[in-house]
Amino acid sequence: MDPQQRLLLEVSHEALERAGQSPEKLKGSKTSIYIGLCFDDYAKYSVSPPTRIDAFSSLGNTRSIAAGRIAYVLGLQGTVMQLDTTCSSSLLGVHLACQSLRNGESDMALAGGVNLILAPEPMIGFCKLKALAVDGRCKTLDAAADGYGRGEGCGIVVLKKLRDAIANHDPILAVIRGSAVNHDGSSNGLTAPNGTAQAAVIRQALENAQVEPQQVQYSEAHGTGT
Repeated sequence: MDPQQRLLLEVSHEALERAGQSPEKLKGSKTSIYIGLCFDDYAKYSVSPPTRIDAFSSLGNTRSIAAGRIAYVLGLQGTVMQLDTTCSSSLLGVHLACQSLRNGESDMALAGGVNLILAPEPMIGFCKLKALAVDGRCKTLDAAADGYGRGEGCGIVVLKKLRDAIANHDPILAVIRGSAVNHDGSSNGLTAPNGTAQAAVIRQALENAQVEPQQVQYSEAHGTGT
């Protein structure tokens, strides 16, 4: 089984415990799962040579099963979705989870993502694309920026409607006021940003959150340093 699937199971369980939710009591609940997962490096080795393929090979390495296995183990019956929009996969998962909660499709949601570097091929490809920094370090917004450094990890957040979390006396770490999503569309390159489109999605997020730009006190930017 892809180690990413095991890591998702572990971190999801830990996230539920930190959120004050008993995993044993969630069976049959409308709890949804949105997982960002872009790479399946391990699959290349688990099915090579083909004589190694067995009944568990596909289930252990299919990306959609990474999200489905969490629902299976915990008995969750909400929406289950594996997402791959590259860099934005986990954030898109949070956006869709919030929509699901607001629409009443879910009573609770787990959203996040996982990434483990287990094969050289993607790294070679990014090097050929000149997307990776020679020294392996991100130097975002710096004149010396020459690419980014790949990282590994797993992160899961547990989401509820605010009124439900308050009523249940859940620990609340933050409130998501609003979110938005779009695509850059045409730009000066397939991997290059479109400033106009990105400004539009920021305006939409502020509108959805009913927040004025001058109210924003902290901003975190996704900048690869490329």
